[in-house]
Amino acid sequence: MCRVFAEQDPEGYRPINRSIRIGGHSTSIQIEATFWALLDEIAESQGLTTPKFISKLYDEALELRGEVPNFASMLRTTCALYLRGSRPMAEEVAALKREAA
Repeated sequence: MCRVFAEQDPEGYRPINRSIRIGGHSTSIQIEATFWALLDEIAESQGLTTPKFISKLYDEALELRGEVPNFASMLRTTCALYLRGSRPMAEEVAALKREAA
């Protein structure tokens, strides 16, 4: 077994609940601390608060797919895509920042 994974700090995989307002409704999302830290980083890179980023992500996914069956899992895979180098185009980020201002 690879020690870098086995010896990781348990704080990173501690589940954390956060209340977020999505579509005018308050909801609770539980994911691990490491994912919350990554979502904070992603949101900041786009000039948004984490709740605003998550709300926009949900709205866009709903618009594109018609439903979001497992949003917590979608947030985790969003983090994986981000770590693999997937990033929005500069124009998209600029538009998000203008919209948030």
